[in-house]
Amino acid sequence: MVDTDFAGGWSQADADNAENVMSRTGYVIMYAGCPIIWCSKLQTEIALSTAEAEYIALSQAMRQVIPLLQLLIEANKVFEDIYMPTPEVHCKVFEDNRSAIVIAESAKFTPRTKHIVLKYHHFRKYVKSKEIRIFPIDTKEQTADIFTKPLDENTFLYLRKKLSGW
Repeated sequence: MVDTDFAGGWSQADADNAENVMSRTGYVIMYAGCPIIWCSKLQTEIALSTAEAEYIALSQAMRQVIPLLQLLIEANKVFEDIYMPTPEVHCKVFEDNRSAIVIAESAKFTPRTKHIVLKYHHFRKYVKSKEIRIFPIDTKEQTADIFTKPLDENTFLYLRKKLSGW
């Protein structure tokens, strides 16, 4: 689950501080229903739109997911001699910004997205081959919100339960 808060800490009083226009990335990577990797940090570049900020967050999460997928594939090869069906290794990503999903699934650049640096497009081949599939999720169900923005008590408790089971 990946989310970002587009320039979330910005206020007119802090307009001179460049850190206040950085978006906050948050993601959680779960395996077998348990969180194994999570992150909450400011992005290193200024995003020009919410879609770009979300796409950057998606790219940062994929930098953690892709090596994990490769490790699972290699582990399957170690156990080939044991009679056991080989499991299919794939990843489901839940993103609440449809524009970021379109950018990730598109094979071409558009005038509005060509400025996004190539370093963020590294995971597109995994999306194209369906090893990584990106699904839309309602903002209210986005667990990664707990890492990106202040929440009211009820939302926080709901997302905490969803994340950790308690």
